[in-house]
Amino acid sequence: MAKESDLLLAKINSTMKKFIFLMDALQLLALLMTGKRVQGVLYIDENTGKLTFKPYYGRGQHRKRDRKIANLENGWVKESEERIKVYLSEKKNIGTVRVCEALKREMVDACNAIVLDKIIGG
Repeated sequence: MAKESDLLLAKINSTMKKFIFLMDALQLLALLMTGKRVQGVLYIDENTGKLTFKPYYGRGQHRKRDRKIANLENGWVKESEERIKVYLSEKKNIGTVRVCEALKREMVDACNAIVLDKIIGG
């Protein structure tokens, strides 16, 4: 009896039409037409109850490398798309007062480098 039901299910499944809704169908079909594989997730949509395929479009966007504005004595100044980054490093064994003075001196140099870069037009 179990074999007959399995055969019946196989026959029904072979003749049944299945619809899959594609998100971003035109873009997805363009990728498939060029012979590329498309990875994604296949799920039943909670709102519509329909089988849906949502593709992953490869890796996320890569951010541009930071542009180095200046090298400092013990660090650097870099510019990204949204931020100015300053890295300073001092040895601990020179003492707290000297570390603070060295960091102040390096920050003045960093600020001067930023201003000079803006004047030059970098």
